[in-house]
Amino acid sequence: MKKALKPCNEPGCPSLMREGYCEQHRRTKPAYDQYRESAAKRGYNSKWRQARAGYLSKHPLCAACLMQGRRTPATVGDHIVPHKGDVKLFWDSSKYSPYIVPPCHGRKTAKEVRE
Repeated sequence: MKKALKPCNEPGCPSLMREGYCEQHRRTKPAYDQYRESAAKRGYNSKWRQARAGYLSKHPLCAACLMQGRRTPATVGDHIVPHKGDVKLFWDSSKYSPYIVPPCHGRKTAKEVRE
């Protein structure tokens, strides 16, 4: 059975794919992301989405934005300490960061990759 088509992972791109990025955006993916496994294979599945939703309901604002005087709803779950495949660390909710919005999360992740 074939997977259903879904939009390209690039925000705003209407191209339909079985998974991942369309041909145009596959070439522009960040170098660190080129050869990573899919999010689902890295553990970001329905169980993670449920855990993230519960955590975000208790911690609804982006702390990075709050430090700049903005009250912005959090939309992205994050691991404060990169788990790098460590299952125990992945599920340790004391290491979650409930307050990252996409632009803040992107800056944080890019900084971690450079370090």
